[in-house]
Amino acid sequence: MAIIAGVDEAGRGPLAGPVVAAAVILPNSYNLEGLDDSKKVSPKKRSKLFIDIYQQAIAIGLGIISAAQIDKTNILDSTQQAMKMALGQLKQTPDQALIDGYALPSQIIPNKGVIKGDQTVDVIKAASIIAKVTRDNMMEHYDIIFPVYGFKKHKGYGTREHMEKLLLNKACAIHRKTFKPVAAAMPTLSWLQKQDRIEQWGEQVAAVYLMERSYEILSMNATCDPYGEIDIIAEKNGKTIFVEVKTYDKKYLSTSEQNFDQNKLKKLKEAIDKYDVDMKVKKDISVDFICVYLQALPPKFKHFKCISLDV
Repeated sequence: MAIIAGVDEAGRGPLAGPVVAAAVILPNSYNLEGLDDSKKVSPKKRSKLFIDIYQQAIAIGLGIISAAQIDKTNILDSTQQAMKMALGQLKQTPDQALIDGYALPSQIIPNKGVIKGDQTVDVIKAASIIAKVTRDNMMEHYDIIFPVYGFKKHKGYGTREHMEKLLLNKACAIHRKTFKPVAAAMPTLSWLQKQDRIEQWGEQVAAVYLMERSYEILSMNATCDPYGEIDIIAEKNGKTIFVEVKTYDKKYLSTSEQNFDQNKLKKLKEAIDKYDVDMKVKKDISVDFICVYLQALPPKFKHFKCISLDV
């Protein structure tokens, strides 16, 4: 019997965040009660189906294209690229792929488009669930970094609330700057300076930088009285990483950015110790420094890992 993969995407229309595609191969026999187009399934049911699909599927592949990458091409090309990536991530090569909508051009795996396939073909329905839940989870993590926009609620779509927040706060690092409503709300470096938001912007783009490298953001600007705050707390491979961010908006520094003063290091160590006690952290920990250069947008980064706090 031929091996068939279903492919669908989530996130073509939003003003912010990535486009995510999923490819799914189901076994001949499966039990996915309530399986349907992700847009027709409640969030609670989607979450259950997401787990069930992962438990029962023969193979699942994901393709994720960031907002910055979308801006370099366009949403159609980015969606097709995400779908091709998802097919490429499958641990088993299908004989054919069924694509929700239209067939993929320049794809080595034979494929055909199925109009409204997410409503009629189970394997595409499964892909729609995986893509949607994966993207929604990402947007909820972005909400930790950018709480003023309400990403957890609207997932980056152009709702009235989102448009109001966009006009008030201007666009952030995960907004799609080539989309018309966002293009009119892009902040300039001089605007960030006038609003005294250079430090905040630097911390936020540093968090996005980490997320794009498979770090999970646990907290932003965690207060550890009386020792101050920790800019970013992240997790990767079972390790908790405390991140200090320094942002430069004027002159590019080649060496001195590495020289964090001893008093700052001492306060950071005390803040981390306080956080560890309060949160009962028992995992391996690490301290990283990230330097963000905002002389021009997009910013540049220098990431110093596993910094010693022996002061």
